[in-house]
Amino acid sequence: METRYLPNHTGIARFTTEELRSAFVFENLFKKNEISLTYLDTDRAIIGSAVPADKPLKLESSKKEMAADYFCERREVGVINIGNSGSVLVDGKEYPLQNKELLYISRGSKDIFFSSKDSSAPALFYIISYPAHKEYPTVHMTAGNADSRQLGTQAQANVRKLSRYIHPDGVKSCQLVMGFTELAEGSVWNTMPPHTHRRRSEIYLYFDMKDDNIVVHLMGDPRATRNVIMRNRQAVVSPAWSIHSAAGTSNYSFVWAMGGENQAFDDMDAVSMSEIR
Repeated sequence: METRYLPNHTGIARFTTEELRSAFVFENLFKKNEISLTYLDTDRAIIGSAVPADKPLKLESSKKEMAADYFCERREVGVINIGNSGSVLVDGKEYPLQNKELLYISRGSKDIFFSSKDSSAPALFYIISYPAHKEYPTVHMTAGNADSRQLGTQAQANVRKLSRYIHPDGVKSCQLVMGFTELAEGSVWNTMPPHTHRRRSEIYLYFDMKDDNIVVHLMGDPRATRNVIMRNRQAVVSPAWSIHSAAGTSNYSFVWAMGGENQAFDDMDAVSMSEIR
């Protein structure tokens, strides 16, 4: 398990492109036959992936970072499959996951295995975890059961469907909030005007992008913005002081996940368009 310590809001003003990327971007998450995990000092988040092909993969604790006998000893986990059909086995119970389906895994779950239905076309499990002080039931959610909202306008090139899975009125959790957003064809902007979350961090995973497309992700202080170029199946973390907004060369989808002080989805510190520089 890799460990990252995020820089503060003043330090990134002098960062090179590569320094920005090495701090905030996760470029190579989905590796065949591997579970990749990174521990962040920010909100004690863990971001990762599992790509089981030849055999099931077990989610295990790292003694150094977690000081736990098993991964969910003091943690909750959200998993979204952005690949082909697969399943997650939690303490002997199997949960099939199709594309864009989610599994919330309860604190206290001991044995967690990821599998693909077809080894030649594996599932791509995206993993987000935060500490949990209370147990909530393990729940499987399909895209059809998500709380969905239609947002944006064609004139502003930001028509999109937001699907909420883990939130106070949906799948219950201790602090994790999670879902995904799909942009309509012809739309490229997300989260504009932008905002920050002074009370929590947020992580975006961009996917459903063609190889020749990019997303320009805006980050940092809204009065001194920086940007990183994102490609298919790459993730970027936004600490509490950073905006998170983007425009792509075509439409795309992204998984968003949050953890921190509260779970109120609309608890945002809005940034007006006149402030952005």
